[in-house]
Amino acid sequence: MGYLTTVGLEVHVQLKTKSKMFCGCPTGYGAPPNTLVCPVCLGYPGAMPVMNKEAVHLTVVSGLMIGSHISEYSKFDRKSYFYPDMPKNYQITQFDKPLCEGGAVTVTVDGVEKVLGVTRIHLEEDVGKNTHLAKSSGVDFNRAGHPLMEIVSEPEMTCPEDAFAYLQELRKILLYAGVSYCNLEEGNMRCDVNVSLRPEGQEELGTKAELKNLNSFHGVLNSLHYEVKRQAAALDIGEKIVQETRRWDPDRGITTSMRIKEDAHDYRYFPEPDLMPVVLDRAQVAEWKAALPELPRARRQRFIDEYKLPEYDADVLIADRDIADFFEETVKTASSPKAVSNWIMGEVMRVLGERECGISELELTPKSLAELIELVTKKTINTIGAKEVFEVLVDSGGNPANIVKDKGLVQVSDSGAIGTFVDQAMEENPKSVEDYRNGKTAAVKFLIGQVMRLSRGKANPQLVEQMISDKLG
Repeated sequence: MGYLTTVGLEVHVQLKTKSKMFCGCPTGYGAPPNTLVCPVCLGYPGAMPVMNKEAVHLTVVSGLMIGSHISEYSKFDRKSYFYPDMPKNYQITQFDKPLCEGGAVTVTVDGVEKVLGVTRIHLEEDVGKNTHLAKSSGVDFNRAGHPLMEIVSEPEMTCPEDAFAYLQELRKILLYAGVSYCNLEEGNMRCDVNVSLRPEGQEELGTKAELKNLNSFHGVLNSLHYEVKRQAAALDIGEKIVQETRRWDPDRGITTSMRIKEDAHDYRYFPEPDLMPVVLDRAQVAEWKAALPELPRARRQRFIDEYKLPEYDADVLIADRDIADFFEETVKTASSPKAVSNWIMGEVMRVLGERECGISELELTPKSLAELIELVTKKTINTIGAKEVFEVLVDSGGNPANIVKDKGLVQVSDSGAIGTFVDQAMEENPKSVEDYRNGKTAAVKFLIGQVMRLSRGKANPQLVEQMISDKLG
């Protein structure tokens, strides 16, 4: 029997604020346990919350980026539950009046464009972090109270690849908006997955399982593939699927049952009595909307149309907003967008990977990179010399033309001078000459290398290759 898969995601995103949601404690990662806390985020009796205005702003911006309706009136509620990571025994969140409703994320899966709906985005406070040891458990409340968005998708995803693409695109959007660091390793972005199967032709959704312990997008993809197969196999033999929470075990590649959820939890929501409702000014929302950046998906298409870049180049460049901005600044004064793309995807990203830093941390500027590329284009220097100049620009900045002059890197294109180097290389390496004439064409590359060595990298490589080929007949 064939089955239809339905997937829905609840994505939790820590906002990029300096202080927590309802107190003045700093946000941060890696501080000693329970050092970024105060009576408010520890839930001491009598402690009163004060709303973080910037968290509201960033949540609204997130909604605007995906086309949500922004509620002019919203409120906070208390969600009651008892668990060690929630010191107050309730969480301040939003229930029936969230800040953002509706919206969508557009993705491409297997060449097909899909518009995946979003139900709502609400704002809440994060909980603490439990750590389970061999014979004891500990709770770190540093994270408790961190502003947290919950982005709830519509149950419109029909395969694991939809969920993977949705998460990737959503992360790009949030990074472009500057609302979160979206670092999965640090818990800035976390995800719960709901998945169910139903027989083809059945309208009613099947019984869902909720998947936990998903700390990477590939974890979401792999766990969904497993869970779809598990549920399909169970249905094939007439087994009833139970509503439960399951844990993904990445080492074993399986999901295992954590707890059965026979009925929905009664969290006893009621309006938070210590906070006023959030009333947004239309003019303020319009101002925030006017300041939105271009969506990464739209920017990708513009790079293809305006700069004639291949799709691969556009995908790589727009993945990081700072790199995309750097590219656009560079092409303002460079004659070839494709040459700029090649340098950024090659040398620039190599350095960023080696140093584990952002492009803004380099001394290299868009203007200096454009000037360097023009020197190569005009054959003032060759690629070898350009890479030497590039290393100086990355570490110290400066003017590429002056660096070329100071280092004596101007390319030699004089046929007489190059001919001397070619003759010397052939005289010193008669075996390579003989090998070439005996059909081993690869020998010419060795001779080119020898000429480049003799010229200290200054010879024009194309001219060197041509002259060697001519002399060898």
